[in-house]
Amino acid sequence: MNVMTRDAAATGLQQLQNLLAGGRQPPIGETLQFGLEEVSEGRAVFTAVPGAHLYNPIGSVHGGFAATLLDSACGCAVHSRLSADQAYTTLELKVAYHRGMSAATGKVRAIGTVLTMGRRVAFAEAQLLDSEDRLLASASSTLLVMDRTPA
Repeated sequence: MNVMTRDAAATGLQQLQNLLAGGRQPPIGETLQFGLEEVSEGRAVFTAVPGAHLYNPIGSVHGGFAATLLDSACGCAVHSRLSADQAYTTLELKVAYHRGMSAATGKVRAIGTVLTMGRRVAFAEAQLLDSEDRLLASASSTLLVMDRTPA
């Protein structure tokens, strides 16, 4: 089964739980070396160990990596609240960088939670924390909720 194949009858939470149970990750997680570690209704946690492969020209982990983790956490938190006939997409992501990352940072966690979930719009937030729970970056996100079109 392709990692992106979904069970048409499964809710968003069931889809994410099946992904975890199967030991699979979306392709972007494989490429950037991060993964979904836990999911519950309205909450998603991604983890990663930043390394030199993520460095920008100034010798630190590129801010886009933090943004990707935060966007993934917000998105999957909302995904966990979807019915089987719904989909979503990010409309807006606002990221604040509090502390830089390097190869010495160690394991980080992006924890996303749904703030409100409407019929058409969801609002979520996420925090990126190091192993000592220091805040590295935070984000707020607005997401469009839509009916899934039949394949």
